[in-house]
Amino acid sequence: MARAQFQKGQKVWVESVGVWAQVEKVNPVWAKGFDEPVRITYDVGLGREFAAGELQLPAEDRAATALGDWRVLRARNKWQDAADCAHHPFPGSYPVVVTDKADWGGWRVPGAEYDRDPQRIEFQSRLIAAAPELMGLARELLASVAEAPEDAPPETVRLARQAQTVLRRITDVLAPPPEATRPAAREDVTLSETDA
Repeated sequence: MARAQFQKGQKVWVESVGVWAQVEKVNPVWAKGFDEPVRITYDVGLGREFAAGELQLPAEDRAATALGDWRVLRARNKWQDAADCAHHPFPGSYPVVVTDKADWGGWRVPGAEYDRDPQRIEFQSRLIAAAPELMGLARELLASVAEAPEDAPPETVRLARQAQTVLRRITDVLAPPPEATRPAAREDVTLSETDA
């Protein structure tokens, strides 16, 4: 099954023609007996339809989508009827943040935890889904200050340092603890025949 990789109005590079264009129409191709399109083509106003493989995103959009398309979906609450959870922002459902094109993988929360504080969980789901964009903003801030650090206002430099610290916490891989702080390995004791 095919999934749309571009949206109407999105700027794309048309490799075979060598020009920038804007997606004017997304054209799904349906086949009898299938619930989803089998192929998707894109009309970019150049006289013919293009396949996704012939189109590319601008460099800044490719960098932003390197982590994937993180988004909030609504999952049906199997354990509570909508009437039982009318105090929820979206009765009968809960948020699921998916981090994969196949609409699975990512972040979920147990139903009991969601029921305890649905407003907090809804906020967390939106924050997690926006994390790749926020990471991109932090990188852009660092890059803009790195171009001319002496010309940047002190407040912007401070924010760039703070962004760098946050990015390090995200990207640096933690090393295993040093030998001194590791718990001592348990030595197996073997009993001799006379001890038993």
